[in-house]
Amino acid sequence: MESSCRGFLAMLLFLAGLTASGSSNRIIEGPQNATVLKGSEARFNCTVSLDWKLIMWALKGVVVVSLTPQEPIITNNRFTSANYSVDGNFVSEMIIHDAQPSDSGPVQCSLQNSDLFGTAFLSVQVMGTLDIPGGSLMVTEGEPYNVTCYALGWTPLPEISWEVQVPVSHSSDFSFLESGGAVSILALTPLGNGSLTCVANLKSVQASSSLTVNLTVVHPPLDSVDRADSSLPTWAIVLLAVSLSLLLILIIVLIIIFCCCCVSGREKKESSYQNEIRKSANMKTSKAVPETKLKSGRENYGFSSDGARTAQIASLPPKSHKVSILDQHSNSSGLPHQERDKHQPGPASRPQVSFDAASPRKVRNVTLV
Repeated sequence: MESSCRGFLAMLLFLAGLTASGSSNRIIEGPQNATVLKGSEARFNCTVSLDWKLIMWALKGVVVVSLTPQEPIITNNRFTSANYSVDGNFVSEMIIHDAQPSDSGPVQCSLQNSDLFGTAFLSVQVMGTLDIPGGSLMVTEGEPYNVTCYALGWTPLPEISWEVQVPVSHSSDFSFLESGGAVSILALTPLGNGSLTCVANLKSVQASSSLTVNLTVVHPPLDSVDRADSSLPTWAIVLLAVSLSLLLILIIVLIIIFCCCCVSGREKKESSYQNEIRKSANMKTSKAVPETKLKSGRENYGFSSDGARTAQIASLPPKSHKVSILDQHSNSSGLPHQERDKHQPGPASRPQVSFDAASPRKVRNVTLV
């Protein structure tokens, strides 16, 4: 502290001497704008004529370094100076160590007894932090997934990009501002394992920071009851077991009812069918009884009673010839010719009887079978 005060007093005495002497000088080239990162060094150069007497460096309007031909006058250890000669001119350099955001502002180089001065601007940028929540990621293969990267504490806000070292079917990213920083979201559909890197860039100082996370891809879960049960609490497993048991019992009851209905319906159909068959058989049997009685033996078409035959013979003229009894019977009954043909037996079984009309006698009927 005492040395600083002494330096300041010496500078004032020197300035007073220069003012009294009336010396003059000029600035050939002033300092240039500088952008640096927090914690780094910022350097500014000021070129003046060789007849200079006092060079003063001010930051944000406050003199931080004074330089005389004999020695520099330092008031703050964060600010130092250096000098060298270029093309016959004197170059003074001011160095700001451990630059802080609070140092951002105008930097001015001036000479004693000169209205000219050189001004530049110092910008101190801050590299903040990057954060990807969750650290190492585990995602499902083929399913969309979003990865978020937060850039916090950056001045100014950086440009965020992604380096995708993962086989994907689709990937895209977008960024937006949020209180305290910037946010970038990477949307991708991974197909395999790999790494993802979030990169924040400050182009003005050619500085960048990155954060890498590993991404592991797992296959889609199979539909397994064991997996589902293992992930359920005990009461849910018990409830599921009871529900499945009741459902199984209900299904068995429904199957039994269905089978009973099918069997009863089949029995009803069979009984009605059998009744119809029985009725049809009974009707056929009742119709077949007379025919059976009629057809149980062969009809003797040549038989006639004695009385009828005697009367017939008496009424006939006395002719002596043989007449077929079958023809007489057919004529007397008046049946059509076709019907007679239908009822006549074959030649082998036709009974034929001949008699003498002139001498009526009993005729024995013979049936040939």
